[in-house]
Amino acid sequence: MQKTGLLLGRSARAWRSVRMASSGVTRRDPLANKVALVTASTDGIGFAIARRLARDGAHVVVSSRKQQNVDRAVAALQEEGLSVTGTVCHVGKAEDRERLVATILDINVKATALMTKAVVPEMEKRGGGSVVIVASIAAFSPFPFWMDKAKEESMKETLRISRIGKPEECAGVVSFMCSEDASYITGETVVVGGGTPSRL
Repeated sequence: MQKTGLLLGRSARAWRSVRMASSGVTRRDPLANKVALVTASTDGIGFAIARRLARDGAHVVVSSRKQQNVDRAVAALQEEGLSVTGTVCHVGKAEDRERLVATILDINVKATALMTKAVVPEMEKRGGGSVVIVASIAAFSPFPFWMDKAKEESMKETLRISRIGKPEECAGVVSFMCSEDASYITGETVVVGGGTPSRL
C-alpha cells in the first residue's frame, strides 16, 4: 500500500509539472541560459512558441523567409521585454530547394534533418539542449486546409473536435519539452490535437 501511494504521489507530481508548464505557472525562468532557434516563427504557432520560450527565460532567435516579418516579430517580442533576435532564413534554400518540385520533402523532411545536423554540435558545446520538431496533425489525419467557416465546421465534425486549437496551446508543450523537467523524454511524439484521431 505504501509503495502504491508513493507511485501515485510521483505520478501526481509529474502530471502537475506538465500542467503547470503548459499553463505557464511553473518555476521562474525554467529555460534560463538556453538559446532557442525557432524557424517559421513570425506568426501563428511558431510565433507563440518563440514568445513562450522567451517568457520562460530562453534567448530566442526567430526566423522567417521575409525580413519585414522577422523585424515585426522581433519588435513585438522585444516590446514585451523579451530576449529576442531574428534572422532571415528559408530553411529549404539552396536555390529555394530546386523550386517547388520537392517542397514537401525538402521542408518537412530534409530541412529538418539538415537543421538538426547543424545545431547539434553547438548544443554539444553548451552541454546539451533539445530539438523539438513541430508538425501538423494532418500527418496522422490528412485533411484539406479550411478556407471558410463552413469548411472549418465540417472539419471539426469529421475530426470529432469541438474547436480549433490555439497556437499558445502548442507553445506550452514545446516549452515543457525544452525544460529540464523533460530531460528524460526522447524520441517521443506528443500530440496537441484536442482529441483528433492521431494514430497511424
